[in-house]
Amino acid sequence: MNLRLLFCAIFLWSLSLPSLAQDSPFESEVRRLGAGIDSLGWASGATVWTGSSTIRLWSSLAQDFPGKPFINTGFGGSKASDLEKYLFPLVIRFEPKEVFIYEGDNDLWTGIAPQEIINSLDRIVSRIQLAVPQAKIYLIGAKPSPSRWSKKELYQVFNQQLEKYCQSKEGVTFIATWAALTDSEGNARPELYIKDQLHLNADGYVVWAKIFKPYLN
Repeated sequence: MNLRLLFCAIFLWSLSLPSLAQDSPFESEVRRLGAGIDSLGWASGATVWTGSSTIRLWSSLAQDFPGKPFINTGFGGSKASDLEKYLFPLVIRFEPKEVFIYEGDNDLWTGIAPQEIINSLDRIVSRIQLAVPQAKIYLIGAKPSPSRWSKKELYQVFNQQLEKYCQSKEGVTFIATWAALTDSEGNARPELYIKDQLHLNADGYVVWAKIFKPYLN
């Protein structure tokens, strides 16, 4: 780790200490996740996938993108503010070449406004770019889950605003996933989700792999 990254790491990690001291909901999970990754070994320059359970449950990443070193730090139920809190242990310390982030889905469902989510993502982007300037950052648009279809208009507004934000930021790319997971009439496709109609099944991840493949080549 170079001196620039070490300085940034110490500074950014210190910002989260008060929150960690209060034993926030994801602290134990983040520690277990980090310990598991460390036990397997890793090298800087990998692709980091992070965000909520849609990323955590993507178990076929190695098969979908063979030969592409990756680290999956998805943690189920998370919101953008949670990733912001744990950004160093989940992203920055790995000195990634690329970072794919899926946050906003749970935020919207629990009533957090699109702009508030984007503000949090902007702070995440800024911290990554400060600590790992060479990293490419990809922000993934919210998916159209049948179980959350009652808020589809809000999700679409968020996706539009997130895409606009990405277009304004150098080194940040928006990845749309909505259209590929809907039918010709614009409705969600329940056959691409597991029983809870929230999380993608194997077929759903096949669709996602096709979406992401161009960005990983």
